[in-house]
Amino acid sequence: MPYLQRISKIQAVLRRKKLDALLVSQPCNRRYLSGYSALDHGIEESAGLLLIPAKGDARLLTDFRFKLQAEAEAAFLTVILYTKGVPALLQELLPELSIRTLAFESHYTLHSFAEKLSALGQKIGVQMVPVMECVEAFRVIKEEVEIEAMQAAVALNEKVFEEVFPTIASGRTEGEIARQLESTMYSLGAQSPSFSTIVATGPNSALPHAVPGVTKVEAGQPVMVDMGLILNGYCSDMTRTFVVGEPDSRYLAIHRLVRRAQLAAMAEIREGVEAAHVDKIARDIIAEAGYGPAFGHSLGHGVGLAVHEEPRLSSRNGKKLRAGMVVTVEPGIYIPGWGGVRLENMVVVRADGCELLNKNSTWLDL
Repeated sequence: MPYLQRISKIQAVLRRKKLDALLVSQPCNRRYLSGYSALDHGIEESAGLLLIPAKGDARLLTDFRFKLQAEAEAAFLTVILYTKGVPALLQELLPELSIRTLAFESHYTLHSFAEKLSALGQKIGVQMVPVMECVEAFRVIKEEVEIEAMQAAVALNEKVFEEVFPTIASGRTEGEIARQLESTMYSLGAQSPSFSTIVATGPNSALPHAVPGVTKVEAGQPVMVDMGLILNGYCSDMTRTFVVGEPDSRYLAIHRLVRRAQLAAMAEIREGVEAAHVDKIARDIIAEAGYGPAFGHSLGHGVGLAVHEEPRLSSRNGKKLRAGMVVTVEPGIYIPGWGGVRLENMVVVRADGCELLNKNSTWLDL
């Protein structure tokens, strides 16, 4: 990954905004810029911070627990340990590097830590400047090496699904199937699931983010499987809805409607098209069939180092799509008491259309 080039882009932004440095705390941003993959144990316990000056070399600040990992994964960076806490280390480093204005990621900084930064700034004469999406603005456009990584993650995700799918039968519980899917992810080489696997059957499938439980699969009822995994740091996300046994006419009609909406939306995706327009294409098809209120979430979201990131294919997003963005396309219809159907694929926005990353077609075209 071209980490030094990415850091150089951030430094150019800092110079343009007349900021002396940026303190990067968001884990995906930290990894995007350095390759350092350690995970925070919650926002209250950081695995490290990346200090990027507007000029000169970046530093990776961490503690003893992550020293060897940081030195191995970010070998091009100077790794500095904070033995007395981050504020104490910054009190030494900032004057040493002539940093007078320090930007920090306000969307991923606890208020309590921001107060410590503010107190430190007053003590040593450094202005602390909250910023948002400084790094995310670059992450939203994927480099080809990132797209290749996601293609591999999608392929492995589909392999997991195709291995487990033949075992899904009447009498098996949602929880059993979800655990089998996640176990298979690990056995086939995934780093981890990219989110908690969703398996929902019957009326439970009317819950877009259902939690797998003890409900058993029954013949003729919808089964929704929403699953994703992480491979080499990059995420995949896919949903398939199907029926064990023969689907009835109602299921077939809803499934086909959702698939038609998905295909129509994908046909509109290209550079320069507004995200809200793509959402509207799918939403109008579902609404015209009388199911408008049953499609209550946005059409899709960006995927990358995080499974949910920008851009959003939403009615509220009037921004234009740009080549290199990777998004899900996942229309759904959810009917309380009956169930739901959601179909989800991942695509890359290109200049003249979209590139489908998925190859699995299980139950897509009925």
